[in-house]
Amino acid sequence: MAQDGSTRSSLDKTGPIEHVEAATLADSILERYALLREESTEELAQLNNSVLKKLDWKFLPCITAMLLMNYLDRINVSNARLAGMQEDCGNMSDIPANVIIAKGKPRILLPICMLAWSAVTICMVAMKSAWAFMLCRFLVEFTEGPFLPAVSLMTSSWYTKQESPLRMAIWHAGNIISNVFSGLLAAGILTNMDNVAGLHSWQWFILIEGIVSIMVAGIGFWLIPNWPSNTATYYFTPEESEMAAYRAAVSAGGRSEDDEGGYWDGVAQACKDPFTWMFAAMHFSLIIAQSFKDFLPSIVDTFGFSEVGTYLIQAPPYVVAYIVTLLISWSSGRMLEHSFHIIGSILLCLVGAILMISTLNVGARYFAVFLLCSGPFVGLNIQISWETTVVPRPRTKRAALIAIANCVSSVSHWFTPYFFLRSQEPRYQTGGGVIIAGCGLVIVSCLVTRWWAMRKNKALERQQEASGVVNEWRFAT
Repeated sequence: MAQDGSTRSSLDKTGPIEHVEAATLADSILERYALLREESTEELAQLNNSVLKKLDWKFLPCITAMLLMNYLDRINVSNARLAGMQEDCGNMSDIPANVIIAKGKPRILLPICMLAWSAVTICMVAMKSAWAFMLCRFLVEFTEGPFLPAVSLMTSSWYTKQESPLRMAIWHAGNIISNVFSGLLAAGILTNMDNVAGLHSWQWFILIEGIVSIMVAGIGFWLIPNWPSNTATYYFTPEESEMAAYRAAVSAGGRSEDDEGGYWDGVAQACKDPFTWMFAAMHFSLIIAQSFKDFLPSIVDTFGFSEVGTYLIQAPPYVVAYIVTLLISWSSGRMLEHSFHIIGSILLCLVGAILMISTLNVGARYFAVFLLCSGPFVGLNIQISWETTVVPRPRTKRAALIAIANCVSSVSHWFTPYFFLRSQEPRYQTGGGVIIAGCGLVIVSCLVTRWWAMRKNKALERQQEASGVVNEWRFAT
C-alpha cells in the first residue's frame, strides 16, 4: 500500500494484472523485483506496455507464421488428393517433448522442430507408394506433435488470463488461415504446374510449402523468447524482464513461474488432477466436431463447381471463422468466462452438420460449411486458453496437461477418417452424425468442467474464511 492508503499501483485493476488479483498480493509480489519496486505507477504502466508491445509485434507474428506453415503441412494432402496424389502413391509422443520444452529453451527447440518437419515434407515429393506416404506422414506428425502444445504453454506464460484468449485466437489463425492459403495455393499450383520440370502438380504443391517452412523456421531463432524468468537482454531490457516475470507471478496468484521438481514431477501432478482428464475429454470432442476439416475439399467437390472454383470457395468460410474466433475470444478474455462461449460456438457447428446431411441444396450446404468452420475453431481456441488458466503453476504440470489433452484428442484421427466415405457422397451421413456426436460431447464436458471449477472456488472461499488470509484468485469458468 502507498503511504496515503491507496494501492501501490492501479495496474491490478485496469492494466496488466487481472482484476481478480488482490491488490495486497500484487504489492507483495512487486517487492521481489528490485528494479520495479521503486517505480511509479506511470513507469510500471509504461514498462508493461513495452513488454506487451514486444510480445505482440515479435513473438506473436512469428509463432502465427510458424503455425500457419505447421497446419499447411498437415492439410496439404487433402488438396493434393484431388490432384492425383492418391493414385500416384498406389491408392493407399507428445508428453515428454512438451515437458522438455517447458524446462528447455523454446527459442532453439521450436525452430528445430520446424526444420525437422519441413525436411520431411520436402521428402514427400519422392513418394511412390502407400508405404512411403504413411512413413512420411508419421514423421511429419512426430516432429510437429510438440509444436502446438509448446506454443500454448508459451502463450500462457507470457500473457495474463485476460490477454491470453485473444492472443491465442491470433496465432490460432495459423490453423484457420492455413485452410484459406491451402485453397488459394491449390488453385494456382495444382491447376497450372502439372509436368513442370517433370514433376506432378501435387509434388510442386508440397515442395513449395516445405521450402517456405524452412525460411520461416530460420526467422524463429531471432523472434522467439525463452521464458519470463530467463529471457536474456537480446529481447528485453533488464526492467522489462522483471516486468514480464512480475506479470506472470501475479497472474498465477503469487506462485513463481520457475518449475518445481524434475521433468516427470509435473506429469505425475497433471495425471492426478481431474482438470487434466476433463480438458482431455473436451479437446477430444472438439477434434471430433472438427473432423470434417481434412475432407472439406472432397465435400466442396460435390457442389458441382469447376476445379478452380472448388479450390477457391473453400477460402471464405475460413475467413469468416477467423473473424468470429477473434471476436468471441476477445469476449471470453474480457469476461473471464469460457464454458458458455465454447457451448455457444459449438452449437453453430451442430446446426451446420445437420444441414450438411439433410439437404442437397448447394446454397444451404455452402452456408453449412460456414457454420462448420466457425464452431470448432472458436471452441478449440478458448478451450486451450481455459486449460492453461486453471493450472497456472508449475510450468511442467501445465505442459503435461496440454500435452495429455492433445495426445488424447489425437486418438480421434485413428477413426474419424473412416466415417467420410466416398460411397456416401454428397451427404456424408455417417461423418455428419459423428460431428453431431462430437458437438454433444463438447457441451457435456464444458458443463462438467465448469461445475468442477465452481466447486473448487467454493473450497477456496471456505479456506479464506477459515484462515482470514485474503486471496482473490479463482479458477476460471
